Amino acid sequence: MVTSNRECVNWANEDGTATITINNPPVNALGKTVRDDLAGCLEEIRAEGSIRVVIITGAGKAFMAGADIKELPLFRMPGASEELRKAPHEMVGAVETMPQVTIAAVNGLALGGGCELALACDIRVASEDAQLGLPEIKLGLLPGGGGTQRLPRLVGKPIAKELMFTGDPIGAQEALRIGLVNRVAPVGQALSVAQEMARKIAGKSGAVLRLIKEAVDSGSEMSLEEGLAVEASAFGRALETDDCAEGIDAFLNKRHPEFKHR
Repeated sequence: MVTSNRECVNWANEDGTATITINNPPVNALGKTVRDDLAGCLEEIRAEGSIRVVIITGAGKAFMAGADIKELPLFRMPGASEELRKAPHEMVGAVETMPQVTIAAVNGLALGGGCELALACDIRVASEDAQLGLPEIKLGLLPGGGGTQRLPRLVGKPIAKELMFTGDPIGAQEALRIGLVNRVAPVGQALSVAQEMARKIAGKSGAVLRLIKEAVDSGSEMSLEEGLAVEASAFGRALETDDCAEGIDAFLNKRHPEFKHR
């Protein structure tokens, strides 16, 4: 098992799945230390060739309750650099562009930056008692970590606008109904359900998982015709992998495939 610990974020790798845990009590607020620590963990995971799935979760009773409000005045100071204001975008973008499959295990509160972090993941599993939302309007702000762009693409503009205009959070079942989360887990079991899903996914070809993610993410920003061309290219690359040869041979010989992830 590979592990890495920082002040507010740590991660551990087991059987092809890296679990990132945000630990910034009491509610895992998104401050500079968390952003820096998370960026460092993501960089390490990118370099770890054996990892096929990444789970992100929060320690305690919150996934992430949003920005560290005490830091917001820094963004308003005269001369505040554009880099400072782009910091949330960069952190969330680093999650979205991970080559591995990413799963958010949402326990408790996922508000503001926490919701935006979950939105950047490929899959979201929420505990029954989770609360998700973008409450920035209540501070006279708008979502600054990609929420105005990713949420409408996921749930549609009318619902996304309502959530951002009111700033009110929604529960896990409502989040499931509108497509904000993929699954709802019993209270306290979001991570367990995410781990079970990760084990199933990590058993597949790592090389082809990356191709699927690449085709979906890039193709969804194109016309259908352009997206189909991306898919055709990815399909051709998949045919050339060792894992494709192994998968076909295993199927024909009625045995379980042993993928090498290349």
